[in-house]
Amino acid sequence: MKSVREHVVFTTEVNRSKFIAHLLPMAEAEGLQEKLKQEHPKANHVVYASRYINAFDQIVEKSSDDGEPKGCAGTPALNVLRGEELINCVVFIVRYFGGIKLGTGGMARAYALAVKNVIKEAELVEYEKEVLYEFETDYSYIDKTLYALKQYGIVRIEREYGVESVKWKIVGSEEKIAAFTQRLALGRGSNTLL
Repeated sequence: MKSVREHVVFTTEVNRSKFIAHLLPMAEAEGLQEKLKQEHPKANHVVYASRYINAFDQIVEKSSDDGEPKGCAGTPALNVLRGEELINCVVFIVRYFGGIKLGTGGMARAYALAVKNVIKEAELVEYEKEVLYEFETDYSYIDKTLYALKQYGIVRIEREYGVESVKWKIVGSEEKIAAFTQRLALGRGSNTLL
């Protein structure tokens, strides 16, 4: 399975109708459909399809036709995501009607084409299961901890500053978190922490 590294936009034109596809990581998707509707008030529809893995390691799929004929927009978009084995991503397609009716089959093919085209533009990465890890350090170890996290490529970091210590929440691939926690344990044993 693969996922997308960052937000990518590509416009596909079919019989003068424009299909503006936005492909992005699931973590960045919240509120984007409403934002796109505000940015494109003359667009007829903002369709979406998504696939992600939930906390129970199950693939969850969702799609919306957003007023298009049932099964002619969201489902074809979702089928492309399935076919490309994409996970933890969402695609939004903004459609501007070009004056020529596409019919239900033509519409389904156009939405699928828009998703295929935006995927071609995207940088895909191998899917890695991510885990959350929490730990605490003294204030004196903040810089060392940040340096170590950077070395392991762990970039999703939250810190909570307490009275005597800093509580960390980090998210990364299982392998990166395991390597970091091993270093953390070794550092604590030698009194040098990290």
